[in-house]
Amino acid sequence: MKTLLFTLVYPPFHGGVANYYGNLAKYWPIEEKLVVIDNNRGELLATRGLFPWWRAVSLLKRKLAQDKIDYLLVGHILPLGTVTYLVSLFKPIKYTVFLHGMDLALALRVGRKRILSRLILKRANKIICANSYVQEKLLEFCPELEEKTKVFNPGIEGGAPDTDPNDLRDIKNNYHLEGKTVLLSLGRLVKRKGVDRTIEALVQIPEENSSNLIYFIAGAGPREEYLKKLVPASDYDKIIFLGELNDSEKWAWLKLCDIFIMPSRDISGDFEGFGIVYLEANLCGKPVIAGNSGGVRDAVVNEVTGLMVDSERIDTIGQAIVRLANDPALRDKLGQQGKERALKEFNWEKQALKIWRFIK
Repeated sequence: MKTLLFTLVYPPFHGGVANYYGNLAKYWPIEEKLVVIDNNRGELLATRGLFPWWRAVSLLKRKLAQDKIDYLLVGHILPLGTVTYLVSLFKPIKYTVFLHGMDLALALRVGRKRILSRLILKRANKIICANSYVQEKLLEFCPELEEKTKVFNPGIEGGAPDTDPNDLRDIKNNYHLEGKTVLLSLGRLVKRKGVDRTIEALVQIPEENSSNLIYFIAGAGPREEYLKKLVPASDYDKIIFLGELNDSEKWAWLKLCDIFIMPSRDISGDFEGFGIVYLEANLCGKPVIAGNSGGVRDAVVNEVTGLMVDSERIDTIGQAIVRLANDPALRDKLGQQGKERALKEFNWEKQALKIWRFIK
């Protein structure tokens, strides 16, 4: 069957959702590859007007006819699910809706959007959730959808890429890391990532338990200046902001760190849909400290690949940091178990095949 992926975001656009669809298309398991319509050039949504998605209706109808499409993969319940639903009323077409997290949360906040979402999902042939938390929220909203709903987490591509040993040596020398225990956060600096809680936890750890700890924060975002103000002057040499990293720098830091930490939390429905970076850290053999919220529980197994903490409690975050910092054997055990799990259970080639089998 000839399949069209209908999405707002797609590579080279960055982000977890774009990465999900880019890899789904890359590893689509049949010879006839996915046809893709995205909004990277602003073709689907108008910048003004009562129904900014209206132009996408005619574009989708034309594409279905031109390419003789048999099946639709809908990347966003609103507004692209609306477009798909309207088109399907006049041109019978089977479709699957993907749900990642915030997309569903936003769709369920307003009464008229809840009604529209129910219509879209009930008419869908299948529904794919990117994590089990989203599936729970979906079935709380509409339990009768259970039979046609399934979870397919994001995948990863093979193992961690090779890193130049000279780059690792230079980083160690530049930051004087000999004998240090390196804690790393990596991601967009927004509230839900929990970098503020990590800083607050580190500041409260007694000196005898933190003398060798050094915390690096990689990334940029709207909370950057606020986060910098949380760091006491006495800790400027122990809590260091790296700014944005390129891909090779990211992998170098993941290999160099001892512990990866991102105690993400739910901020009024803004939660981590999965957290592929936890798997990337595991691929490098590193244990992770993660916040027990959203879809993170699919990415991290407590006491197996890392430690799950209550991300609203600074004391539990601090306890997890001290525990791993003081126990190299536990770090190695969790890191290796995480690496084995990431390679075994989160291969994109296998994930794409499972998705294709589910919808066909």
